[in-house]
Amino acid sequence: MINFFTIVGPTGIGKTSLSIKLAKKLNSEIIGLDSRQIYKMIPIGTAQPSQRELSSVAHHLIGIKELSDTVSAGEYVELVDKKIAEILDQKKIPILCGGTGLYLKSLVEGIFTGSQTDRSIRSFLEKEYNSGKSDTLYKELSSIDPEYSKKVHPNNKRRLIRALEIYKITGKNMTDNFKSDNKKSNFYKNFHTVYLRMSRQTLEKRIYQRTLSMMESGMIEEVKFIKDKNYDIKHIDYIGFSEISSYLDKEISREDTIERIHIRTRQYAKRQMKWFDNQSFDNVFEMDTTNVNDIVDKLVEMN
Repeated sequence: MINFFTIVGPTGIGKTSLSIKLAKKLNSEIIGLDSRQIYKMIPIGTAQPSQRELSSVAHHLIGIKELSDTVSAGEYVELVDKKIAEILDQKKIPILCGGTGLYLKSLVEGIFTGSQTDRSIRSFLEKEYNSGKSDTLYKELSSIDPEYSKKVHPNNKRRLIRALEIYKITGKNMTDNFKSDNKKSNFYKNFHTVYLRMSRQTLEKRIYQRTLSMMESGMIEEVKFIKDKNYDIKHIDYIGFSEISSYLDKEISREDTIERIHIRTRQYAKRQMKWFDNQSFDNVFEMDTTNVNDIVDKLVEMN
C-alpha cells in the first residue's frame, strides 16, 4: 500500500520545511492541512509557505478561499479527496501537511456529511457566550446531548458553540449525527500519520523568532489592508490581528504588539501539543534530537 504521509505538529515546529524535503524525494505534491492557511490575502499572519517554497513543490489548498468564506470539516474532507485523486492521476504521491488536528481527525476517523456552518447562528451563540452565559449554553448542550457534553469543557468556547450550532442547523445532536452519517476520506487507509514534537522551551524560541520575521515581512501592512477593507475575519482566528489593530490605533507599542502575538502563539502551540499528545500516530519524531534529513530518509524508506 502506498503511504500518504500526513505531517502534523504545533505551529512553528518546521512542518513545511520537512514536507518539502520529503516531497522532493518522493516526487510528491503537498496538500495543506490548516484551517487558516486555506485563506487568501493573509499569507504572512497565517505563516503560509513562502513564494519560493510554493514554487519549489506544488502545493494545494493554500490561499484558495475568500476571507468571507467558512470551511467546515466536512467540506475540507471533500476538498482533500478531490486533490488526492488529481495528484494520483498525475502518478504522484500526495503529502498532507499542517497543524489543524480536527481536519486530520475528520479525514481518518470521519465526520458527518451534514456538517455545516451558519454565521448568524454562530454569531448569536458567541454573543451569548461572551456575555457570561457559558454555563447556560453548557446546560443546554447537556440537555440535548448528554454523551457529547462529557467531552466538552464549559470553557472550551469553540467546541461548545460548534455543538450547539450543529444541533440548531440539523435538528440532531453531535452524537446522533456521527452515528447516522459518518464520512471519512476515501483514502483514509493510506494515511501514514507523522507527529513532529519538540520541547516547549525550544519551540517558544522558534515561535519568537518567527514572530519577529513575520513582523519584518509585512504583517502590519497585511492587517492594515484587512482593516481598511473592513473584512470580517473573526471566523478565521487570525493570531495577531487584534494585537496589530491595537498598535495601528496607537494603543500599544510595537514591542508590546510583538510580545502579545508571541504569547498568543505560544498558547496556541501549547493547546495543539496537548491535543496531539492525546492522539495515536504511526510515527512520532522528537525534533530536538532528530535531524530533519534523517526523518526524511526514514520516511522515504517506509514508502
